[in-house]
Amino acid sequence: MLMQQRNIVLIGMPGAGKSTAGILLAKNLGMDFIDTDIVIQNTQHKTLQAIIEDDGYLALRAIEESVISGLVCHNTVIATGGSAVYSTAAMLHLKKNATLVYLDVTLAQLRLRIHNYDDRGIAMAPGQTFEALFDERAKLYHQFADIIIHSSQQTAQQTTDNIERQLP
Repeated sequence: MLMQQRNIVLIGMPGAGKSTAGILLAKNLGMDFIDTDIVIQNTQHKTLQAIIEDDGYLALRAIEESVISGLVCHNTVIATGGSAVYSTAAMLHLKKNATLVYLDVTLAQLRLRIHNYDDRGIAMAPGQTFEALFDERAKLYHQFADIIIHSSQQTAQQTTDNIERQLP
């Protein structure tokens, strides 16, 4: 397969399968892979949950914006954290050289996939429900997406195959 020059960025809720599909996609297309949550944890020397507990969810979002806005890469699949879409600056930075793919998974399916809400490092306001977070973010994911993959009932490989078919 010909090498991509543009990046492919995966956006979506926690549990949507961005990291898993991202690794498969990178392997299939001969691209590099970056998971921004891992970059954050490596640069901050603590987990996402520890950042939230120590400094608050808004601090995690600010760090995420800084990390994403500082990315300079080509031919890379990038799996973003679920809250990346709160930063217009970060999304516009990614859009300069990427196709943004929203992995759209239903709330019911996410509830089946996520079992560790309390320690997963989900950047949400104190007292906010996962359902309210889902509703709030869905609008942003749609706003920034170039491609939407409805992947609730798909395996990671099926999701990856669908992404590949829809790439420009």
